[in-house]
Amino acid sequence: MFAHLPPYAGDPILSLMETYQRDTRTDKVNLGIGVYADGAGVIPVLPSVRAVEVEGHFHSAPSTYLPMEGHGVYRKAVAQLLFGAELPSDEHLAMVQTLGGSGALKVGADLIARFFPQPQIWVPDPTWDNHIGIFEGAGFAVQRYPYYDAASQGLDFNAMLACLESLPAGAVVLLHPCCHNPTGVDPDRAQWTQIVALLQRRRLLPFFDLAYQGFAASLDEDVWVVRECVRRGMAFFLSNSFSKIFSLYGERVGALSVFCPEPGQAANVLGQLKLTVRRNYSSPPAHGAQIVAKVLADAHFRVQWEGEVNQMRSRVQAMRAQLQAGLQQVLPERDFGFLLRQNGMFGYTGLTAQQVERLREQHGVYAVSSGRICVAGLNPGNIDKVCHAMAEVIRA
Repeated sequence: MFAHLPPYAGDPILSLMETYQRDTRTDKVNLGIGVYADGAGVIPVLPSVRAVEVEGHFHSAPSTYLPMEGHGVYRKAVAQLLFGAELPSDEHLAMVQTLGGSGALKVGADLIARFFPQPQIWVPDPTWDNHIGIFEGAGFAVQRYPYYDAASQGLDFNAMLACLESLPAGAVVLLHPCCHNPTGVDPDRAQWTQIVALLQRRRLLPFFDLAYQGFAASLDEDVWVVRECVRRGMAFFLSNSFSKIFSLYGERVGALSVFCPEPGQAANVLGQLKLTVRRNYSSPPAHGAQIVAKVLADAHFRVQWEGEVNQMRSRVQAMRAQLQAGLQQVLPERDFGFLLRQNGMFGYTGLTAQQVERLREQHGVYAVSSGRICVAGLNPGNIDKVCHAMAEVIRA
């Protein structure tokens, strides 16, 4: 019955972590998977989350199914967080709670594929690998637009604009509003303004993937481009996740928002989103959504949580600066200033796949083969080791 099924090679990042776990070296360093760890190298339980769980007694309540669209208070609180003063009315905004950001991407992809024949999506080159898997799995033709310029170690902005200018009307364009994964390279405000104007003029459909709100500049600044699309009355899809900024990875808490420029369209879109959810997993899990809803809707917990996000962002920025300074000290002939121009949890080091392999085999420092490292995996106890290990493989 199953003899014709080929083997699955495994996800490269998750497979790398399995190798890391088998490594018996006591000084090994995990810079591969995109998970925030604190200064002690521990994935934290945020104090605001712990306090809400203690106060809420969620586990003692009956565990009933949520509606297909998800937890009502959660959805309202998430919409307010995402859109702020630009919050659209129910006539214009359709939102469903999803299984993390990946679930939001999948639901959105399925909806588009059902109602837009022969869908195509353009993703940045490079992007998170699972973007390609999710959209190809939904039947999309996945294409790439220029994004990262290896020569300047920054944004290949002119090539990006030229490619987007050539796309046919109705093409879907995937964009990272902040903290681009894997490069950490983001457009500045002026560049975003040009990108949005082009998308609007060419009648392209943005699909934003927001996994790191608050990790670049602030909770509000990091969604500027999304709110600018609302101000311009542009249709778009927005996936967002609370895995990183609430440290709720295993709870799978996310949402998919669809902005509908014409009044009244949102009701039909919401109905089709609910049907798409029903065909996938029927309804989302409750516990993580209850936590996020309570934190975001309660003034005391909201202030506490925002302070925690600021602390996480500051720690990552501090480790990024220490990495740049440490590498500059051991390799003064090279310029590592590009690390300071990147945002969020990831750093694009410029290391080759061969250098990454030597980093792992010889030094026990684990990174993705593209040279991407998780800056949040650095701490005062491993930063010197990482700098000297990177210097050795670069010199070799």
